[in-house]
Amino acid sequence: MRRTLAFVCLVIFADAILYGVITPLVPGYVDDYHLSTFRAGLLVGAFGAGVLVGAIPTGILAGRFGAKTAVVIGLLLLAASSFGFALAQSPTTIAIARFVQGLSSTTTWAGALAWLTVSAPRERRGQLLGTVFGFAVLGAILGPTFGATAEAIGIRTSFVIVGVAALVLTAAATLGPRVAAETAVPQALRRALRDPGFVLGLWLNTLPSFFFGTLYLLAPLALSGQGYGGFAIAAVFLVTGVLEAALNPLLGRISDRRGKLVPIRISLTASIAAGVALAVSRSTLVVVFVVLTSIAFSTLFTPGIALVSDRAEHNGVTQGLAFGVMNGAWAAGQVAGAPLAGAVAGASGNGAAYLLCVVLAALTLAAVAARRTISLPQLRR
Repeated sequence: MRRTLAFVCLVIFADAILYGVITPLVPGYVDDYHLSTFRAGLLVGAFGAGVLVGAIPTGILAGRFGAKTAVVIGLLLLAASSFGFALAQSPTTIAIARFVQGLSSTTTWAGALAWLTVSAPRERRGQLLGTVFGFAVLGAILGPTFGATAEAIGIRTSFVIVGVAALVLTAAATLGPRVAAETAVPQALRRALRDPGFVLGLWLNTLPSFFFGTLYLLAPLALSGQGYGGFAIAAVFLVTGVLEAALNPLLGRISDRRGKLVPIRISLTASIAAGVALAVSRSTLVVVFVVLTSIAFSTLFTPGIALVSDRAEHNGVTQGLAFGVMNGAWAAGQVAGAPLAGAVAGASGNGAAYLLCVVLAALTLAAVAARRTISLPQLRR
């Protein structure tokens, strides 16, 4: 189990690094190719588009042909996209490479998480998923650092190295132990989509993804207004990421022992409080509220992922397909978050955008509180 967990963490960590790698490269692309803000946004958003387009097909792939096969295909796509990045010489080819990265990501996540959950004891599933997500957070935080390093030593050289590393991981996955096959139940996904618990798990991936789209757009601007430079802003999010990575396994353990709804209620309550504080703050404490809000938002993912896994099993949905659908839910929030937050902030100020997040969290908490009257004993295990 330890070897499986270590391998899955490594794969997810590598994928998460490439999610954020483009951030420091965008200014150079804008200058080199004379991109408008809109075209630069399309370049950045190509990753999320790849996840959104590939979410259901790759989930079906993982469910039908097995988690190991999905991981191998995802890593091959990762290698192809990395070599594509190394060779890209136009905005179009860069966007295509970024899109393939998104396809790789959703395939790898669906397969790797299914591999782990099928192999793991059910009573430890939340803790193990929390550990994996902690490594995903670290990778996402370190992604921009890798991007800056790649720019310094050469994009072509850096991404060739990444491509070769992906091929090494592919070989390791191919030679790894077989994963127990899952049996697909007819109409299982349709039944799961009528299950409030499964839908709640999906929503708990969409919601924080939307929140982070808002936070990553507006928080750097607020910190800059307080006199923070680029390095200082990066340091704030790095420290936050380390704290998030340490906290998520603990939340997973709580969900294993106390049930999924306990950490969900705690996370939603914390998100509301931190979001209100950030919305009304105009003082030097804004950095504290950015850190607290980011941590609160991130704690929604682990119980949400665990809930998707449990309710999928209850409804007969293969884990691979369930995580593929979950990837689509995450991508929907990621694609919508920053543009909508930008529009609201432009019309009514940053505080209004954060209050929108607060309202969504409050409505979700109200819906979760109402679950006490719904007979779903599996959610309380």
